[in-house]
Amino acid sequence: MTSSSLLQSFPAVCDANTRVMIFGSLPGVRSLAAAQYYAHPRNLFWDLLGEVIGTPLRSLTYDERLTTVLAHGVGLWDVIAEARRDGSLDSAIRNHMGNDLRTLLASLPKLQTIGFNGGTAAKIGEKALGDLARRYRIVRLPSSSPAYASMPYEAKLAVWQSLRG
Repeated sequence: MTSSSLLQSFPAVCDANTRVMIFGSLPGVRSLAAAQYYAHPRNLFWDLLGEVIGTPLRSLTYDERLTTVLAHGVGLWDVIAEARRDGSLDSAIRNHMGNDLRTLLASLPKLQTIGFNGGTAAKIGEKALGDLARRYRIVRLPSSSPAYASMPYEAKLAVWQSLRG
């Protein structure tokens, strides 16, 4: 995929019972190719979230993962609806258009916590939410991306565990 390609995020995965919403930035090349959130085999997302909810997710099929996270009141989406990017790095994102986070949040009556997976997601998401962010507990999560390998897994997990409330 070249920088001339317009990349688009996936639909939100959530329902009326969602209590925790985790927002990423924009799916990477492997995720877009597989049409699955966090498809890169070295992305730690499914491992971290599995430990948070107490259910191993990595060994499940993708559909089973989504069903399981929804059953635990967790939803997924991205803050960016579409952008141009060469490769998978957030630093390469250009000309992005945000997803309508406000409308989504208004449809989630049980939502209490918002987690932003990585600094780019937090920066864009918090700006998009503005004052609305005060209604929720906001957790800035260390990125699960293999590109953010400088923080050990255990340190990432300690922050991710705070999603439990």
